[in-house]
Formats: sequence, structure tokens, C-alpha cells
Amino acid sequence: MEGFFQFDTVDEYNKLNNHETLHPLVNIIDFSKADRRSWGGAKTIKINYGLYCVFLKEVKCGDLKYGRNYYDYQEGTLVFVSPGQVMEIENSGEMYQPIGHGLVFHSDLLAGTSLAKKIQEYGFFSYNLNEALHLSEKERKIVLDYFTRIKDELQQGVDKHSKKLITSTIELFLNHCERFYDRQFLTRDNANQGTIEKFEELLNGYFKSELPQSNGLPSVAYFADALHLSPNYFGDLIKKETGKSAQEYVQNKIIEISKNRMFDHSKTVNEIAYELGFKYPQHFTRLFKQRVGQTPKEYRMVI
Repeated sequence: MEGFFQFDTVDEYNKLNNHETLHPLVNIIDFSKADRRSWGGAKTIKINYGLYCVFLKEVKCGDLKYGRNYYDYQEGTLVFVSPGQVMEIENSGEMYQPIGHGLVFHSDLLAGTSLAKKIQEYGFFSYNLNEALHLSEKERKIVLDYFTRIKDELQQGVDKHSKKLITSTIELFLNHCERFYDRQFLTRDNANQGTIEKFEELLNGYFKSELPQSNGLPSVAYFADALHLSPNYFGDLIKKETGKSAQEYVQNKIIEISKNRMFDHSKTVNEIAYELGFKYPQHFTRLFKQRVGQTPKEYRMVI
């Protein structure tokens, strides 16, 4: 049995969780106030959020999935959702009591604010697998402190200052979440290193195969999908581990391989470009000149 639910307004989500709507565009949810849930007995529930949501749940309500992939979700982790994302929950179909807290806000709240320009820069709103933010106890307290600040402001009543104060507090909170993710990248160093090694293997395997001729140059999204990571998270991880963007890493590999193939004088530069996946050889020549300081033909003359 499968159930589908959609929440397009803060008021709709408030009603689900037995909360009063103090502001039509934002609220802090205390899930312990919600009724026990069974979602109509459905074992698979899909929820389409028309809102930005940050959940800090203290009890597992089932396994979470975005798209085809499972989310690395445990008790005490932060889960981020942006408008239009569909979250899938797999559970036993039995009733359970949700516990924890959440921040929900509509995109209209951001109109005309500095956060409106920055919200797309927070990559964790598009992370989708093995990328939940695992909090330390100190970080958890900071999260709850920000939730309390927003809740206190909501209880003051809506006036001309409310929007500015609330959105600036949300922006500070999200900036802290960026710091928490940076810390997570460092503390999960061994797992990250394994990802780098797998990325290197995939890169080498791609260019040893016939894929470049059939599929062209590989995209960052291709490798992220192969590693079961979202492109944003994968890009952040590569950047923090290597100091280079994932695109730069791929291009460096292309230059490394192309240099080796230059020794085979039976092949023209154009043939090497096509073998590497370039649709137009001049694009290969331009990239090679940018990275090496010489055109492929110039490089070939001195090796």
C-alpha cells in the first residue's frame, strides 16, 4: 500500500502537526505535539514538500529515500528538503509518535531578502544520499537554540520587522550548517578517501573503455551517480579533499591520458581527441593549450 501527501503551505503542515499558524510563511515544529501517525496504514509514503524544511527528528519514522536512493538518516541527524523534492518513507505501516523539531518556511518569505540570493548556494538542500548532517551534541544544541530564537520571534506577532529578523536568523542558522558540514567532511576522512579512490578508478576505467566514443566526455554528474552521491555533495567532497573542483579533476585526467597517447605517432591529434570523447577536436586543442601552455601539435614536436 502506498500513500501520497503534498504540503504547499506552512498552514497545511501546521495542521498536520497540531500547531497554530503564527506566521503564514514560517514556523518551528515540535513533532511531539503531533498525533501518532499511521499515514492511513500505508507502508510506503511519498511526501511532496512545497516548502523548505530542516528536520531534526529524534526517532526514526522509517527509511528515507530521495529518488531511487536511500538517505543516510539516523536519529539526531539533520535532514534538508527544498520545494519540489519528494521524500519517500518506508515503514511497517504501524502507528508511531514523531519526536523532534523542524523549521519550515515558504520561498515567499525570502522575497527581497539577502537570503533569497544565497539560498541556492546551500548545497545541502540538494544532497540526496549518504549526506545527512550527523550532529555532535554541541551542534545539536546550537540547532535547537536557533529554532528557539525563531520561535520566540514568531510569538512576538507579525510586524514590519518580523521578516527581516526571521530571515536573518535563518541565514545565520544555515551558515552554521555549512560549518557543520565542513566538520563532517574532516571527521569522515577515511570514508571520503575511499570515495576519491573509487572516483580515480572510475575515471581510469571510463577512458580505457569505449564509452568516450559512444557517450562523449564524462560529466561530474555521471561519476556522482556511479558513486551514489548527489552532484553537489560529490563536488564539495572532491574540492575539500583535493583542492580542485570535480570538473578540474576530470580535465586533469584527460590531459594526463592525452599526453601518454601523444607518443603514438600513428594517430593524429584529431583521432586522439575523438578517442577521448571530444565532439570537436578544436575543443581538445583549446583545453590542452590552457593546461599545458602548448597546443597538442607543439607538445608532440618536443616529446
